[in-house]
Amino acid sequence: MSYVIRKMILNDLEQVVAIDQLSFSLPWPARSFQFELTDNAASRSWVVELDGRVIAMLVGWFIVDELHVATIATHPEFRGQGIGREILLYALRSAKEEGAIKSFLEVREGNEIAQKMYRSFGFVEDGRRKEYYKDNGEDAILMSLDHLPGG
Repeated sequence: MSYVIRKMILNDLEQVVAIDQLSFSLPWPARSFQFELTDNAASRSWVVELDGRVIAMLVGWFIVDELHVATIATHPEFRGQGIGREILLYALRSAKEEGAIKSFLEVREGNEIAQKMYRSFGFVEDGRRKEYYKDNGEDAILMSLDHLPGG
């Protein structure tokens, strides 16, 4: 499988929103992704493209010297193939090139697959936001990474 990781563009929105809706019980509205591309200078938004199709996406916010991973998802048809890992690695390396030294994210307490991937990068649990997710009252686990991977 030969795919490309590239910056997200407005033409990707329909596919990105579809991945988000297939992946999360509280998906972002399309206007939020549009805001990331047109109005948020801190946004770093990436997609994985395979044969003209967007199969994964990541939105992060670069603030001072930190990358906050806001959302990341792989289309269900392509999960379990390491694509989420690749786009996260790409985003972390890109942020490091811009001067980031740390990364943060939050993940659902029940999303053990994502937690395992984050831990494989060296992310550690820093705390919790109790009942953060409004759909089911699930806690968010706060995770951070102090040493970003190099290129």
